[in-house]
Amino acid sequence: MAKIGAGIGLALLLAGCAQVQGLWPGRQAAVPKAAPAVAAPALPELVAPPPKPGARSAEALDTTTEAQREAATAVPVPQAEAPLGKLVVSLGDVTSPGFWLSAPLIGTAGPGLVKTAGGQVVQVELRPGSGAAQLSLAAFRALGLGLTDLPEIEVYRR
Repeated sequence: MAKIGAGIGLALLLAGCAQVQGLWPGRQAAVPKAAPAVAAPALPELVAPPPKPGARSAEALDTTTEAQREAATAVPVPQAEAPLGKLVVSLGDVTSPGFWLSAPLIGTAGPGLVKTAGGQVVQVELRPGSGAAQLSLAAFRALGLGLTDLPEIEVYRR
C-alpha cells in the first residue's frame, strides 16, 4: 500500500510541474526565455577587449586604456540630462570589459552617466538588468571606488 501511495504522490508531483516535454501528450514543457541581447554600445570609446585568460588582478582584468578612462571621466553632468534615479551598486562581472551599468531601472540600453555622492562622474553604457544593480570594474576604478564598496550613485540617461 505504501508503494502505491508513493507512486501516486510522485505522479501528482510530476503532473503539477509538467516540465518534461512529452511526458503527457498535449502539454508543452516550459521553455526558459532567452536573455535579452545587449545592444551595441552607443559610445564605442568606452568598450574594451575582454581580459586575457588567467587574469586575476584588477589591473589585469580592467583592459581599458588610460585615454579611455580620461574620456569616460572628463564629462560633467549637464543640467539637461535625464535623471533615472539613485541606486546602490555592487561590482559587476569583472570579466565583462568596458564602462557599463546594469540595473532594473534601465528599460533600454543606451549611453548614460553615473555620479557618486562625492561628485565623481563617469560615462557608461546603460544596460537593462534584473536583481541588484552592478557597475563595471572599469567604472569602479575610474570613480576611485573600493572594489568592495556599495556606493549610492545617481544615474542619468544621455
